[in-house]
Amino acid sequence: MELKKSKKFLKKALRSIPLASQTFSKSYLQYPDGFPLFAQNGKGGRIKDVDGNEYVDLIMGLLPLTLGYNDIDVNKAIIKQLKSGITFSLPTVLEHQLSEKLIQKIPSAEKVRFAKNGTDVTSGAIRLARGITKRDKIITCGYHGWQDWYIGTTSRHLGVPKKVRKLSIAAKFNNINDVHSIIKKNKDEIGAMIIEPMSFTEPKKDYYKELQYLLKKNKILLIFDEIITGFRFSEGGAQKYFNITPDLSCFGKGMANGMPLSALVGKTKYMNKMSEVFFSGTFGGECLSLAASIATIKKIEKKNVIKKLWSSGSQIINHVNKEIKKYNLENFVNVTGKEPWSLINFNSSKKINKFQLKYIFMKNMATNRVLSLGTNNICYAHSKKDISIINKAYSSTFKLINEIIFQNRKYNYKSIKPIFSVRKND
Repeated sequence: MELKKSKKFLKKALRSIPLASQTFSKSYLQYPDGFPLFAQNGKGGRIKDVDGNEYVDLIMGLLPLTLGYNDIDVNKAIIKQLKSGITFSLPTVLEHQLSEKLIQKIPSAEKVRFAKNGTDVTSGAIRLARGITKRDKIITCGYHGWQDWYIGTTSRHLGVPKKVRKLSIAAKFNNINDVHSIIKKNKDEIGAMIIEPMSFTEPKKDYYKELQYLLKKNKILLIFDEIITGFRFSEGGAQKYFNITPDLSCFGKGMANGMPLSALVGKTKYMNKMSEVFFSGTFGGECLSLAASIATIKKIEKKNVIKKLWSSGSQIINHVNKEIKKYNLENFVNVTGKEPWSLINFNSSKKINKFQLKYIFMKNMATNRVLSLGTNNICYAHSKKDISIINKAYSSTFKLINEIIFQNRKYNYKSIKPIFSVRKND
C-alpha cells in the first residue's frame, strides 16, 4: 500500500496547521504507521486517500454521516438550495420546516434552536439551564465538547480557569448513588445534569427513571446529549429508544449527513427562556445545512435507515464475538455498545499493553483496507460486500493478535494513547 503522498503532505501541513488537522481525533498522532493521513474523496461507505488507496470506512468522519458519503438525495437538496442562496438577512422557511420535523420525531422537542457544532448546543443548553434554575454548578456524564465548562473536568484542561473547573462535576455512568452523593455535597447549587444517554455501556434497568426522579426532586434539569445517538439509535434518538423524556436535548452529527448542523430542543416552558438567555450565531440559519438535514431525515424515514444500521451492526458484532472466541482472546479483547454504534475494547497482557494492542489493531485493519479507530461507525451505505470486507479484516487482525500474544510472533508496534479518557465502562 503506497502512502508517499500522505507522508509528503503531512510535512507541508505541519508548517501551517497545528497537529496537521482541525480535529484532535483525526490527527496523525492518533494513527499508527501505515495508516492513511489525508482523504481525497468518499462514496457510500468507502473513502479514498490522497495516494488513491480505497478503504471501507468505519470511522465515517466521526459519525456525522448516517447515510454515507456523497448521498445523491442530500446532494440534490444542497445543490437546489445553493441556487437560491446560502445565508440571508432574514430567517427562512427552511428553519420552520426542519423544526417541525424535529418536533414530530423527538419526544422532548416542543421548540427548537439551531447551531453548527455539538459543542454549540451543549453549551447553549447549559447556559439555558443555569438561567432557568439560577444555579451555576452542573453534573456531566460522557463527552460534551471542547468548551470550558466540560473540558475542565478532563485531563485536557490547560487554559481553563480553576474557578470554572470547580463549577462542573463528572459523574459515573449507571451509578445513581454517585449522582446522589454529588447532589448532597452541593445542595441547592446544581442547575443541570447533562448525560450521553447511551455510549458503550447499557444503562441499568430503571436507571433513567430513578435519575429523572432524583433530579426533579432536587429541581435539577435533565439534559440529554444526543449528538451521537440522535438519528442513529432511533429516529427520535436514545430518549425514544429508552422511553424517557428529558427537559432539554442536544442533537447534531448525523442529522445533516456531513453538513455542519446541530439543534437544541426542549420543552416550551424552558425554551421560551431563550428570549432572555443569549444564544445566537450568524450561521444558525445557514440554508445548505438545513436543506441537507430535511433531505437526510426524509431518507431515514423512507428507506428505514435505522433498521439497517442495527442489522449491519449486528452482523459485525456477531462476527467479532465469534472470532474473539476462535482465537482465545476473551481476556484481551471484547466488544461493547449497541448495534448502531459499538466499540472494540483492549485489555493488557503480560507481554503487551492495551495501547499497543490498539496500535496493532488499527494498523492491520488498514492493511486490510478498513479504516477503524476501534469503533464500528456504521452508515446506511455500507453494503453486504463492505460488511464482508470488514469481517475479513477483523478475522485477520484477531489472528495476528493471537500470534503475538500466544506464539511470540515478532511485530513492530508502538502505542496509541487516548486524548483523554471518556465514556468509561464503569
